[in-house]
Amino acid sequence: MNTYTFRPSQTDILRYRGGKLGISAVPGSGKTFTLSALAAQIISSGVLETDQDVLIVTLVNSAVDNFSARIGKMIEQRGLIPQLGYRVRTLHGLAHDIVREKPALAGLEERFQIVDEREAEFIRKEATNAWLTTHPNHLDEYLSPELDNSKRDWVNRQQLPDLAHSLGLAFIRSCKNLTLTPEDLRNKLDSAPAPLPLAEMGWWIYEKYQQALRYRGAVDFDDLIAFAYKILQADPDYLARLQYRFPYILEDEAQDSSEVQENILRLLAGHGNWVRVGDPNQAIFETFTTADPKLLKKFIAHEADHRNELPVSGRSQQHIIDLANYLIDWTNASHPAPACRDALGIPHIQATSPEDPQPNPPADPDAIKLVNKKYTPEEETEDIIRSIKKWLPDHLDSTIAVLVPRNTRGFEVIEALKKNKIDYVDVLASTNKTRVAAGAIANIIAYLSDPTSPTKLSRAYQVYRKEIFGSDRKEDTATVTTPTAEDGDENKPQSDHKDKPYAIIASTLLRKIGEVENFIAPSPDHDWLAVISETEAEQVIQELSEFKVVINRWLSAVTLPIDQLILTLAQELFTDAADLALAHKLALVLRKVADDHNDWRLPELTAELGVIARNERRFIGFSSDDSGFNPDAHKGKVVVTTMHKAKGLEWDRVYMMSVNNYDFPSLQPYDRYISEKWFIRNNLNLEAEALAQLKTSLTTGEYEWYEEGQATISAREDYSRERLRLLYVGLTRAKKDLIVTWNTGRKGDATPNLALSALMG
Repeated sequence: MNTYTFRPSQTDILRYRGGKLGISAVPGSGKTFTLSALAAQIISSGVLETDQDVLIVTLVNSAVDNFSARIGKMIEQRGLIPQLGYRVRTLHGLAHDIVREKPALAGLEERFQIVDEREAEFIRKEATNAWLTTHPNHLDEYLSPELDNSKRDWVNRQQLPDLAHSLGLAFIRSCKNLTLTPEDLRNKLDSAPAPLPLAEMGWWIYEKYQQALRYRGAVDFDDLIAFAYKILQADPDYLARLQYRFPYILEDEAQDSSEVQENILRLLAGHGNWVRVGDPNQAIFETFTTADPKLLKKFIAHEADHRNELPVSGRSQQHIIDLANYLIDWTNASHPAPACRDALGIPHIQATSPEDPQPNPPADPDAIKLVNKKYTPEEETEDIIRSIKKWLPDHLDSTIAVLVPRNTRGFEVIEALKKNKIDYVDVLASTNKTRVAAGAIANIIAYLSDPTSPTKLSRAYQVYRKEIFGSDRKEDTATVTTPTAEDGDENKPQSDHKDKPYAIIASTLLRKIGEVENFIAPSPDHDWLAVISETEAEQVIQELSEFKVVINRWLSAVTLPIDQLILTLAQELFTDAADLALAHKLALVLRKVADDHNDWRLPELTAELGVIARNERRFIGFSSDDSGFNPDAHKGKVVVTTMHKAKGLEWDRVYMMSVNNYDFPSLQPYDRYISEKWFIRNNLNLEAEALAQLKTSLTTGEYEWYEEGQATISAREDYSRERLRLLYVGLTRAKKDLIVTWNTGRKGDATPNLALSALMG
């Protein structure tokens, strides 16, 4: 029985029966709820065959669980079996499924590896550093002529590497978004009528990066997307099977799709049943990724058979809604830079009706403070801390956040909170709890698949003792003192572990054990524990004896199916509910892998588990990182995060800091741009110029030659538009109270952001 109450705009969307539908949704409008209800409706309508699913595609894994739980509950209320008739995947997870099914079509081995972002960054930096060493003067022509020799040397050593790394990343991602290989690009550059030095630099780094991946037998996340697209184009029969399996595709956060991601879904939606939901006003990742918000706008305007809006939001009080809507109107009609006037668009946010199940908080104009005070960065932080200290004691059951434009500003705020003994939650960097928990299980099974390895045995011990992800056992920090000659036995061999925690001693000893069998299953003549008991402290021997019992118990479980083995280990390793839930998901995933590869044994499954442990945020869907963060779990604590990471979240009280013309430029003559480095001539944005040269190299037909500086101007326009959207996102995170401040910056010459000045009147 349906117990949900739908708004009229949501009811309109639930009338969908097929075709291409584009939906513009405002912040807090319940788009996840609406898409879930639409999926449940399609599943329960009887239009699906037993071997068909509705495919729901979203941006981050934290949304995967959200969708799955909502749809399952809605289906169950209709008297049907939950977990049937739908599949929820991230775009990267979907691409991973496609490539794993047909790796040969992408030129990959059956058991290819996937590098995570950290390893990819390491490989990319190695390639970039090699380029800098091989071409030490390549960028000289771009350096400012005002640099003297000593400053030029300092720039070459300290500044250029970071710039080159950023350029390399942007170039590689753009090439992969265009499904352009290094070989393809080389051919294009060879036929160019004039030199393109930045594109040559980008190609060199791209080529070396791909060589390093091939050497490892690996791909990165962007490769997965490009290869998935290639496979779908190359195998019409496989594409037809997927189109049959997924007769309806529902896409969330569509404003953040890239061109190749959109093309993958367009191929899969060959049947025409494609629903795309997003908010172009919240497209804030264009600078950092290949996302292009213009794609969704174009789809809604020209490709969709039907168009709907989700304009009603119960998140914020009326005066915050009015402020956000005024920002849209001012941008459209009054922004002094015409290039910025399309940064934001309708629909406006509408408040709920009185009978709505999620009513807006009470209107309170005094709860909004746009502070027109000329702060230094230090003064801004001090004033916000004073405000928090005054407000927080009477609102310990409320949520509160400080939103900053960059991590460095957030670190300064955290230091001030620490100094004032104010409880806080740091969301500046993604947590790795889930990655660690998955890695813990992977390390145990890695040992079980190779039980003679001392290194893997030592790692298994570390998992057992919980050093990797924290421990509640006081003994972990205990210190033991090993007896010395002064203690009365001059002939006793001496240990070199004096004054070390005994858990560390045990781990070190295991790593150097030699023959593992002499520990796990000793004979009277070869008992490793008996030998080391002569030199090691009693606590160390007792610890290793206890671990010996545990490791033998684990070894006896290796005959179990992989899913049962994982669950058995998890019961011993974890007590936290989230970790146990994680283990359950890992068990299900590995069981499916084992079913798909009947010839795989524990070593192969261990390798697959290692991939999952390293990349779980992309593939599995159980991470609490990203927008899976729950503000309500941290009432009475100050959450510090960037405005980008705040997207999708909401708090009762929000502070927005550093809303000045450096962090939020507006195409004014006095604005500065973070991508335009002071040591580069003519304020050129070398990343943008490199991508413009890339585009020029691909031009076909009538040749449009590259003109230096035009890409820098375009990048300023794109960045300024994105910053207006980021300001809009920040404003709409607040439910009740909103405080916005600005500062004069490091040089003391920054001014209020232009839009903020307009909002302040």
